[in-house]
Amino acid sequence: MSCPGRFVEIDDTSLWVVERGPDDGVPLLVLHGGPGLDHHEFADYLDPLTERGIRLVLVDLRACGRSERPSPQTWTLERHAQDVVMLARAMRLDRWAVLGHSYGAFVALQQAVDFPGLAAAVIVSGGVPSTRFLERVDENLHTLEPAELRDRVIASFARESEVSTAKEFEDLMRDQWPFHFAFPGDTRIEEYRLRSAGMVYSPDVLRHFAGGEHGAIEVEDRLGEVTSPTLVLAGRSDRTCVPEASEAIAGGIADSQLLIFEASGHMTFVEEPDVYLEAVSRFLGWDDDDSSITEPTT
Repeated sequence: MSCPGRFVEIDDTSLWVVERGPDDGVPLLVLHGGPGLDHHEFADYLDPLTERGIRLVLVDLRACGRSERPSPQTWTLERHAQDVVMLARAMRLDRWAVLGHSYGAFVALQQAVDFPGLAAAVIVSGGVPSTRFLERVDENLHTLEPAELRDRVIASFARESEVSTAKEFEDLMRDQWPFHFAFPGDTRIEEYRLRSAGMVYSPDVLRHFAGGEHGAIEVEDRLGEVTSPTLVLAGRSDRTCVPEASEAIAGGIADSQLLIFEASGHMTFVEEPDVYLEAVSRFLGWDDDDSSITEPTT
């Protein structure tokens, strides 16, 4: 789904953002995964939040999508996290929340640790606090059924460090999507691909991060530094960012809530969209009469 967007200049680059929802709504900075995908990852799945007073600010991370590509030396998890804060300042947002999914969840969590309290609320969707949890990916790859699909998915992961064109990246993701759904034969996979059409793939970014453990997040021993209310979302059958990782995140943050999606893999907002939207809107819980953040119903 394509919508008009604009460049927002931050300290050393410009980020492409697409805004949806009321101008006076709660600003929710939305961070995509990959690394190397863009805001189209969310397609229109989060759009119903705009009817609940939330202003979606979908961000193409540094060097991704339509955002500018500064020096690769700045393509780091820590710099992506800093960019969130710089973007909020550049947009003159007084009070804002952040939602990150997959690698975007790594960014949201790194931001919450490095800049405690700056975000009024943090939503970590399908993330991990340490690369030790990513070691489970290999185990889950080799137990995936059927065998024909397993071989194709394993090959797609192997190509991440070699991908050189946007078409190769797109083909890689087509082969990999079944791994990210609880049921690899889910008919919604093709629907998702159609709804997320328009993605600008950045193979150089994927290649860069594939050689460095996808950002090498290591904040498990710093979770106690997070002061923002945090909602942690995870799929029970997530083979990439296993639910034990989300349990560790929630267990390490004092003001946190954990919601496990029992019928989902990694793509929770696609697999159980109604539950996802309700959890996010209840957690933010901001309106004209109540500026508090309420807890989700689990």
